[in-house]
Amino acid sequence: MITKVAKALNLKVNQVETVQQLASEGATIPFMARYRKEMTGNLDEVEIKAILDALQYEESLQKRKTDVLAKLEELEKNTPELTKALEAATTLQQVEDIYLPYRPKRRTKAEQGREKGLQPLADWFRDKSPYSTDVVEELSKGVALEEALPLVHAIIGEEWGEEAKLRQMLRDRVRKEGLLRSKKKKQVEDEKEIFAQYYEYEEKIAGIVPHRVLALNRGERTDVLQVKVIFDETRFMDQALRTYERLPKEKREVVEAAVTEAYKKSVFPAIEREIRGELTDKAEEQAIDVFSKNLIPPLREVVVLGIDPAYRTGCKWAVVNEIGKVEEVGVFYPTAPKHDIDGAEKVLTRLAKKYPISVIVVGNGTASRETEQFVADWLKKAEREIAYAIVNEAGASVYSASEVARSEFPDLKVEERSAVSIARRIQDAMAELVKVDPQSVGVGQYQHDVSQNKLKASLEFVVESVVNMVGIDVNRASESLLTYVSGLNKTTAKNIVAYREENGRFETRKEIKKVPRLGAKAFEQAAGFLRIMNGKDVLDQTEIHPESYSLALSILKEIGSSKAEVGTAALRERLQQVDANVLSERLDAGVPTVEDILKSLAKPGRDPREDIQKPLLRTDVMSLEDLQVGMEFQGTVRNVIDFGAFVDIGVKQDGLVHISKLSNRYVKHPLDVVAVGDIVTVWIEQVDVNRGRISLTMLEPNT
Repeated sequence: MITKVAKALNLKVNQVETVQQLASEGATIPFMARYRKEMTGNLDEVEIKAILDALQYEESLQKRKTDVLAKLEELEKNTPELTKALEAATTLQQVEDIYLPYRPKRRTKAEQGREKGLQPLADWFRDKSPYSTDVVEELSKGVALEEALPLVHAIIGEEWGEEAKLRQMLRDRVRKEGLLRSKKKKQVEDEKEIFAQYYEYEEKIAGIVPHRVLALNRGERTDVLQVKVIFDETRFMDQALRTYERLPKEKREVVEAAVTEAYKKSVFPAIEREIRGELTDKAEEQAIDVFSKNLIPPLREVVVLGIDPAYRTGCKWAVVNEIGKVEEVGVFYPTAPKHDIDGAEKVLTRLAKKYPISVIVVGNGTASRETEQFVADWLKKAEREIAYAIVNEAGASVYSASEVARSEFPDLKVEERSAVSIARRIQDAMAELVKVDPQSVGVGQYQHDVSQNKLKASLEFVVESVVNMVGIDVNRASESLLTYVSGLNKTTAKNIVAYREENGRFETRKEIKKVPRLGAKAFEQAAGFLRIMNGKDVLDQTEIHPESYSLALSILKEIGSSKAEVGTAALRERLQQVDANVLSERLDAGVPTVEDILKSLAKPGRDPREDIQKPLLRTDVMSLEDLQVGMEFQGTVRNVIDFGAFVDIGVKQDGLVHISKLSNRYVKHPLDVVAVGDIVTVWIEQVDVNRGRISLTMLEPNT
C-alpha cells in the first residue's frame, strides 16, 4: 500500500512511511511540515495531506475488498477467479462492479424468473447450458413460453448488465464520447433568466468546466432545466452484441432483445448517474479549491470604524482599537428613509476627534454604495486624513447571531456585533472568517451547491495551514482561532482563554503547560505556533520550537552573539554571512532546521503576510454613469472564480475581468494570475448601465 501511494504521488517510499508513522503518533500536518522536515524530506502541508488522503483511500479499498470477499464466502459464491479479480482491483468502483451480481437486491423481475426455475432456460438461450432444444419445455417446468419469455429476458438482461468489464467499457466510452445536454422545461418561469445560456445547451463531458457543471446542477435542482447525458450507443451496442453472432437466429433474437432492453432501462441510466456524480465531485473539488484560496491579507495596528449599512434600521457602527477591542458602538441614519446626513456627520466628526481612526470600513451589503457615498463626502470635510475601504460582509450577520458572537459580546445587540465583525475583517480577515460557517463566507463560486462537509473540511485545512504558517499571539487570539492551532481542540482552546482571563497574560511558552487538559503531546504539537510577544524570552516570539532552543543558543554562540541581539540589524547582517550547511555539520543538526532558525533569529515574530499587498484604501467614489470605455483604475480583487475575477474599482458595482482578459499569455485558471486582496490595474472595456454590469480588462489598451 505504501509503495503504491509513493508511486502514485511520485514520492519516495520512506517519505510515505515516515508520514504514516508520525501521523500514527499523533503528529499534525502543520507540525510535520514545519518541525519534521529532515524526517519527511521537506514535504509541505499539501504533499503531506495528499499522502494521508491516499493512505486513507487505500485502507478503505482494502477493507472493502475484505468485506466483499467475506460476503462471497458466506454466499458460497467465491471462486479463484473472483478472488484474483478483487486482488487486482485498484478502485472502489471496480470492487463494486465485481460484487454487483452477488449483491442482495430487491425482488426483481429476474429474481421472479429464477424462483419459477427459469435460470436454465436463460442459460440455454445464451448457449451457457448443455441442454438441447427438445428439452426446453422441461426446463421451463411447466411455465408457458409466452409467460416465461419476459422473465427470461429479465434474467439475461440483468446478468449481461452486471458484467464488470462491460460496465467499465461503457463508463470509459461515455466519459470520452458523451455529451451533457440541457433544455429549459416547458411551462417553467425563469424570470431573471439566470439559466438562459443553458436553455438549449450541450457540451462534451470530457471538456466541460467545473463551474458549468454546478450551474447545470443548480438549474436542474430549481426545476428550470432538464439535464441528460447523451451518448450514441450504436458502436458500443454493435460491439456488445457481436458476442452473440454465433447463436442460432431464434436464440440470438431473444438475447439481443433482452440486452437492448437492459441497456435502456437499467445499465445506461446507472452509468449516467455515476458519470453525473463524477462530474459533480470534480466540480465540487474545484469550487472548494477556489473558495479556500480566497483569503485576504491583514491591515495591522490600525484603529478602525466599521459600518454595517442599512436603510430603515440605520447603519450600525463600531470603533475597534489596534488589537480589535471594541471601544464604542452605535447607529446613525445617513440613508433613506430618514436620510439624517447632518446627524450622521456629527457622529463621524465626534468619533474622529475621540479616537485615532485611520480607516473607515463599509460592508458591501444592502445600502453599501449609498453609505460609501456619504462617507466619501464627509471625508472631504474631515479635519485629518482618513481613508475608507469596502469589505465583503458575507457571513457577518450569521456570525452576529451565533453562539460564538454571544459568548464574545454578551452585552451587544446582534446588529452591533455585525459592525464589529466588519471592522475587524480589514485588521485580520482570517481571524474573523474562522467564526463563520464556510457557506456563508461569500467568496469563491457556488459554495451553496457543494457538499458542506467537504467545504468545511477544505476551509479548515486552509485556515489551519495559514494559522500555523503565520503563528498566533497566544495572549490575543480568540477561542475560535486557537482551535485551528496544531495540537489544540475546542476544549484546550477554551481552557487557554480561561487561564489567560484568570491569571493574566502568558509570559513564557512554558507557562502554557499549566493550562488544564493540555498535555505533553498537545504542547509539543502547538508550542511552535503559539507566540509570546514581548515576553520574558525573545525566542518565545519566534517560529523556533522550544525543542530547538538549545540549538538556537548554540548557533548564536557560534557566531559570537546572544539573545539580546535577536531581531537587530547587527545580527541580521551577521547572519547573512553564515553558511547553513557548514553550521549544521559543525553542530550536528539538520540543514532545514538550521535554516529556519537563522530566519527566525533575523526576524522574530515576522508575519509572512507582510509581503502581501495591503487593502486598497479610497477617499472618493464614482457612479456607474461616470465610467467611460478606456478609463484606467486601480482596483481590489474581491472574488476569484473559474471564468474570471471581480474587481472593486470604487463604483456601485464590482466589474468582471474575464479569464481571457487577465493576461496576454494563456491562463489555465484565474488564480494563477490574481488572488483576493490583490491591487490590480484595470481598464473599462464595456459598461451596461441598465443591467449594472461592468466589463474590465487587465490588458493595457493598444498593446
